[in-house]
Amino acid sequence: MLRSLAIAALVMLPATLALPQPALADLRVCNQTQGTISIAFGYRAESGWQSEGWWVAGPQACTTVFQGELTARYYYLHAVDDVVGGAWDGSVFMCTQDASFTIFGVEDCLARGYERTGFFEIDTQDRPDWTMQLTENNSTSLDPQ
Repeated sequence: MLRSLAIAALVMLPATLALPQPALADLRVCNQTQGTISIAFGYRAESGWQSEGWWVAGPQACTTVFQGELTARYYYLHAVDDVVGGAWDGSVFMCTQDASFTIFGVEDCLARGYERTGFFEIDTQDRPDWTMQLTENNSTSLDPQ
């Protein structure tokens, strides 16, 4: 039986919590489940829409899906539980594939040999650094908001 997955919270890690070393400005995804998850990431690049994957985050671990200062307000994620199944997804469709990928454009995914996959939107509120927490939940809702 597939367990239901949901987004629990958006958590910002302020630079003021950094120790003497400079704070890193990144987009991180933390896996608060007991399983391993795979993560795809989408965003609007200078040349148009782009999707990339897959990052893997083990149980209770974080991974950085975008390094550097965030320059856009909105980014997009899709994640799947590799063992139990289930997904964190949404209604913004981008192209993915099973193997590691960088795909330019979101149009005609199937015709171009890719999968059409639903991503959910992350509103970073124009902050340069953001951490997303993915948790398991008994709710049947997969709505990230």
